[in-house]
Amino acid sequence: MRTSSSRRGRRTASAAVAVVVAGTTLLTGCGSDGDDGAKGGGTITLRVGTFGSFGYDDKTGAKLYAEYEKTHPGIKIEESNVADGQKYWDTLKLRLSRNSGLADVQAIEVGYIAEATGSTMADKWVDLGKEGGAKLDAFLDWKVKQATTADGRVIGLGTDIGPMAVCYNKDLFAKAKLPTDRDAVGKLWAGDWSKFLEAGKTYQKNAPAGTAFHDSASGLFNAVVSSDPVQYADASGKLDWENSPGVKKAWETAVAAARGGLTAKLRQFDEKGTWNAAFKNSKFATVACPSWMTGIIKDQAGPANQGKWDIAAPPVAGNWGGAFLAVPKSGKHAKEAAELAAWLTAPEQHAKVFAVNGNIPSSKDTLTSVAVQEAKLPYFGDTPVGKIFSGAAVRITPASISRYDGQVKTFLTDNGILDIEQRGTDPAKAWENVKKLVDDKIDQ
Repeated sequence: MRTSSSRRGRRTASAAVAVVVAGTTLLTGCGSDGDDGAKGGGTITLRVGTFGSFGYDDKTGAKLYAEYEKTHPGIKIEESNVADGQKYWDTLKLRLSRNSGLADVQAIEVGYIAEATGSTMADKWVDLGKEGGAKLDAFLDWKVKQATTADGRVIGLGTDIGPMAVCYNKDLFAKAKLPTDRDAVGKLWAGDWSKFLEAGKTYQKNAPAGTAFHDSASGLFNAVVSSDPVQYADASGKLDWENSPGVKKAWETAVAAARGGLTAKLRQFDEKGTWNAAFKNSKFATVACPSWMTGIIKDQAGPANQGKWDIAAPPVAGNWGGAFLAVPKSGKHAKEAAELAAWLTAPEQHAKVFAVNGNIPSSKDTLTSVAVQEAKLPYFGDTPVGKIFSGAAVRITPASISRYDGQVKTFLTDNGILDIEQRGTDPAKAWENVKKLVDDKIDQ
């Protein structure tokens, strides 16, 4: 899973809204207000609202919906997938406030989980610690804690986490006279994001015409901040982004990349599909690569580029993204939805999604299983994908999160870094613009 994004990254199609349907009925809207099981001979339709690439679908994912329908003949599943995680969350909040238009199961990105568990929203969700049959002790302890309310209710079940690496295009590296072996590539920038920028300068000296070292300064910002133990909140969970060493380091690194001409000046997950097309047309050589990004590379770079991408260790280990499945209380099929959420996030299903999509599981046993440790993804050839990402996962130190992290991240990237990168805005002015947005839009 943009995260992410909040550009979690974890977005997929080039269109703003992509609809994936298990079965034959096209889904034209996301909500529990439609088929309630009274029609179709008692069949219950469960709607799942997601953003990005969760890997459940029956087209390019692990075909989990079809599997569940086969063992639950009275259930039909429809997924509504939104490309932009921020728009997804804004719409979800509006629908929660109205108790209308909600899916039976809703995905929540980690950048918003503190808001979802906060006092204004906590009572909107089913307690999945009591309903649905999920085994909470199967999940990483910190993942469960993130989705737990002040009074002890668990409102979300972990899907994936986002241990980070750097994905790179071997063909472009070779043409730019850089090493292509993943260990040698990792050594170029080991231990310091400033070394990553130096590698970018070396690339640009011999870059194939029309290409850039990195896709997006905003993506680089997210990668750097995600590798710091102090991000948007202080230790108590209070928003303190202006004084955060992690935010400062990420801002300075991203600004240096943007002003140094090291990026393709792209907005990740843009609705026009420009970023997606740049994968297919090999317009950049590197992308910050949390585990869920491998599925996006596979889908967007396409068959013609299979085997051209590899994965190297990042300058500093970090976690970018991850998500949860939650069940709104107002749904007509909350019991069945809780059971589906529990099944989709069980260790067995985590393993299936990882094998197809590369999303690193948030369940303890799956993360350390031989299947994950030794896993490879066909698109990346002999790359030891499981070993790389599971190794990074054990080094994750979860940062404190506030209810506003997702919003602030979006302001910093879309209204700060992107303006510098695409419009040449002075960094000091861009920073002030972000501060004004935070002051205007966030009421602490």
